[in-house]
Amino acid sequence: MLAVVGFAWGGWVTGATALEASETHADTAVVNVLAPICAVQFRQQTDSTAKLAELKELSSFQQTKFVDEGGWAIMPGSEEAVDGVAKGCAGILTSDA
Repeated sequence: MLAVVGFAWGGWVTGATALEASETHADTAVVNVLAPICAVQFRQQTDSTAKLAELKELSSFQQTKFVDEGGWAIMPGSEEAVDGVAKGCAGILTSDA
């Protein structure tokens, strides 16, 4: 009975659930660090004002694809972008005042 109460109301989790949660938190942390770098790379291009206007005209799905295809989500020294960075970057860029 104690185990049922512990899992149901006590916040206990299995090892697999804990591992999954820690991986999700780690992925989120990586995206939160890399997305602002992506935004800086986007803003450093010479035509960033025009590209930003173009980006803001797109749907959120298209914005992620636009940033990904533009290469701004790829970090220096890397060959490909980390999953989620382009979406986070587009969010930063389109929410700026």
